[in-house]
Amino acid sequence: MALSKDEEIPKLSKELCNKLLKDLENARRPILEATKCSLDNSKYDFKVGFLTPGSKKVRTELNVSSVQKMSRAIFMLEILLRNIETGAVNTKRELYYISKGEIKHNPHLRPLDFASQDESDSIIDFICEILECYREELNCYANDRGGQTYSQQLVVTETLTDGEKAVVDLSTLGTSPFQPKNRPQSLRLKAKKKIDYCLVVESEGTANTLVANGFCKRNNAILMGAQGVPSNAVRGWCRLISDELKVPIYFFGDLDAYTMQNIFRTLKAGSAASLIRNSDFSAPEVRFLGVLPEDIKKYELNDYPVKENDIQEVRALKKADDALKNDPFFRDKRNKDLSEILKWLLKFKRRCEQQAYFTVNPRDPIMPEKILVEKIKKGDYV
Repeated sequence: MALSKDEEIPKLSKELCNKLLKDLENARRPILEATKCSLDNSKYDFKVGFLTPGSKKVRTELNVSSVQKMSRAIFMLEILLRNIETGAVNTKRELYYISKGEIKHNPHLRPLDFASQDESDSIIDFICEILECYREELNCYANDRGGQTYSQQLVVTETLTDGEKAVVDLSTLGTSPFQPKNRPQSLRLKAKKKIDYCLVVESEGTANTLVANGFCKRNNAILMGAQGVPSNAVRGWCRLISDELKVPIYFFGDLDAYTMQNIFRTLKAGSAASLIRNSDFSAPEVRFLGVLPEDIKKYELNDYPVKENDIQEVRALKKADDALKNDPFFRDKRNKDLSEILKWLLKFKRRCEQQAYFTVNPRDPIMPEKILVEKIKKGDYV
């Protein structure tokens, strides 16, 4: 019988610690191996749909410079295993203070003390990369939430930790959003009637405007505000919608290099920093609805040049050039149309914001909705 995660992680942890102890007893230098979570160890297969880790490992061998890191990892692992055993849940911030509390009450642990939360966060990530598990499987949760979600057709059932079920009918929330916690895998979705698609809007403000102007009443759709770079919660929530409801997902955001690389690609294929998580925290079926380069001429949208003194914009373009050369997602031939958008941005050095759709007919408050719906119907997306 296969072990559950609550059983498997303690078992793997015990085997790991026993090996380290045995190496020490036999006068061998213990070594910790972790998956290398970086772009140079990222693989992309269009059929899989998201970035996966290659074979590269980060080896940490016990020596003068690594003894603190390895000791901290075992120290934090003990705290995390205690949470699994007791069912306790904590954020990274709380785990930082829990570790400092342990050190405060045990003078022998003072050499392991963390000077800042960044140090303890990196150790938690290191543990996940060693065990190849999610932070959530160690009962550690980030304080992030899924995108603000609206629909007249969607019903969400959450299974609580005590086994009880909570049911939310989004049509009863008015213009208030449903915003799932960062482990959407505990949720089950049902459509009261056929849902045609899910529209993910980069800007929460624009998503809220569409809802206030009646988008969900006129369209059998799910509308989500993604608040910029998608968190694990947003990505997991989109993946759940795709898997459970089998509806098309479209992304509406700015036309710029940062959006293409840091927001859309992360939503669609995950990130290099979370290679071991991308299978559950990516939405491979999502399509880029716009703003597309051809939309600027078609709808006479206001665009503007990238300012040469804007460090963030210049850096984004430089990263776009690097992505075309080194990112396996953009190098894949089947993502050629997305790569062409990056090339357009590099060539013309212009950008156009999603809110530019409001300039098309400023006296018609639902003109942006009309454009988006028309684009979906005509297949005008990448």
